[in-house]
Amino acid sequence: MPHSPPTVTFWGAARTVTGSMHRLDAVGKVVLLDCGLFQGRRSESRARNVTFPFKPRHVAAVVLSHAHVDHCGNLPNLVKQGFSGPIYCTPATRALASVMLGDAAKIQEEDANYLNKKRERGEPPVEPLYDGRDVYRTLIKMKAERYGKTFEVVKGLHATFSDAGHLLGSAVTHLRIDTPDGERTITFTGDLGRAGVPILRDPEPLPAADLIISESTYGGHTHEPVEETSEKLGEVVRRTVERGGKVIVPAFSVGRTQTIIFFLHQLASVGKLPNVPIYVDSPMAVKATEVFRVHPECFDEETIRLFQSQPDLFEGRRVKYVEKVHESIALNRSTDPCVIISASGMCEAGRILHHLKHNLDNPRNTVLIAGFQAQDTLGRRLVERRPEVRILGRTVPVRAEVVVLNGLSSHADHADLLKAMTPLAASAKAVRLVHGDPDRAEALATGLRGIGFGDVGVPDRGETVGV
Repeated sequence: MPHSPPTVTFWGAARTVTGSMHRLDAVGKVVLLDCGLFQGRRSESRARNVTFPFKPRHVAAVVLSHAHVDHCGNLPNLVKQGFSGPIYCTPATRALASVMLGDAAKIQEEDANYLNKKRERGEPPVEPLYDGRDVYRTLIKMKAERYGKTFEVVKGLHATFSDAGHLLGSAVTHLRIDTPDGERTITFTGDLGRAGVPILRDPEPLPAADLIISESTYGGHTHEPVEETSEKLGEVVRRTVERGGKVIVPAFSVGRTQTIIFFLHQLASVGKLPNVPIYVDSPMAVKATEVFRVHPECFDEETIRLFQSQPDLFEGRRVKYVEKVHESIALNRSTDPCVIISASGMCEAGRILHHLKHNLDNPRNTVLIAGFQAQDTLGRRLVERRPEVRILGRTVPVRAEVVVLNGLSSHADHADLLKAMTPLAASAKAVRLVHGDPDRAEALATGLRGIGFGDVGVPDRGETVGV
C-alpha cells in the first residue's frame, strides 16, 4: 500500500522563538525535527510543554539539530510519555545534551521545591516536568552521526548533518525521502550561525531541497561587527567597575558563556579590561566547558591555534567557576565589583534569577543582555526597560543599567540568512520560516521573495505543508 505524500506540521517555534518541534509524516512514519522546551509565561509554558499534540509512542525517531534547551529540552518528557525510538544528533550534541538535560531536570526539581515552599494553602503542589531518571532514559537513545555522513532515520528516509556554526555540534539537517513519485528533500537549518564569530567554524553551505525550513530569529536585523561588540563589552565592564558595580550577564551555559569568556580573555590580554574577578555561576558551565575541550573538530583554526598556545583559554586566573550554592549566595552578599555570568540565558530559571533579584535595584550595577529574549520571558521584560519586574514571587524595581549586545548572538542576522539562502532560490519549491517572532519572520520572508523565492510562508502552530 503506497504511503501518503510527505508533510511537515509545525508544532513548536511557529511565530515564536522557542520550543522548536516539527512533525514530519513520511514513508508511513512520524519523525520529529527537534523537541524543545517552550519558554514564556509560566502557566502557558507548563501547559504547552506537558501536553504533546500527538501520541509520543507513535513517533518513530527524532532528529535533533543541537543541544540548546529550546531545541532538545522536552525530549525527556517525550520519553517519559512513551517515545521509544532513536534520537539522532552529532557527537558533540550528544555530549552537550547530557549536560543540558541533566541541568534542566535539576533546575526544574529545585524550582518546584522552591515554589512549593511559597505556595498558598490549598494550591496544588508544583511537579517537575521530568527528573534525572527520564534524562538517563533519553540519553541512552541518542545515536551520534558525524557531519557529512548519510544515515537511515527510518526505512525510506535518510539524513545528512552539516555544520550549522551556531553551537558546538549544531547541525543543518538534509533529509531525503523516497516516494512513489521520486525523491523529495527537506533542508532544516535548525539555528544557523554567523561567519567570523570566535571559537566555532563558519556555517557550511545549505544543501538545496524542495522544502526549506529556516530559522528567522534576526530577520530584518543587522548585527554589529564582532570587533565592535568586543569593544562595547569592554566599555560596559569598565564603566560599571568605575562606579563600583557588578556586571550581571544572563547567558546560556553552553555556547554563549564560552564566547563571552573568550572575548573577556582577549580584552584582558591587551590591557582593555580592569582587574576584576569573573565568576561563571553555573555548575553546568563547568561540564559544558569540558565538552568543548574534547570536541576540537568543531573549532575554527584561530581557536585551535589559541588552545595550543593557551590551554587555559576558558579559565585563567581571573575566571572562577562557581558550583556550590553557598558560593553563589556569597556573590549576592558581596558588594565588590565583579562580572557574574549565570544561566539561564532568558532569565527564566536557575541562579540568574537570584542574582537579578539581589542586584536589579542598584543603579551602580549593569545587566548585560547577550542574546535573543523570547516574548513573555523575564529577559524580554528587561530588554523592554520595564520599571519593575516580578522575580520568584517578588516585585523588584529595575534601577540597574540594562545593556543589550546583540552582536554577541550566535544566530545569523538578516543579511547572513539571505546570503545562505540565495543559492537555493532556483531549486526550492517552498520555504517555511520558523523560530522567529512574527515581525522578524515576515521581514525575512519579504527579503527572500525579493531574491527570487516564490512560496515563502510563516506558519501558524499546527499548520501543515506538503513536500
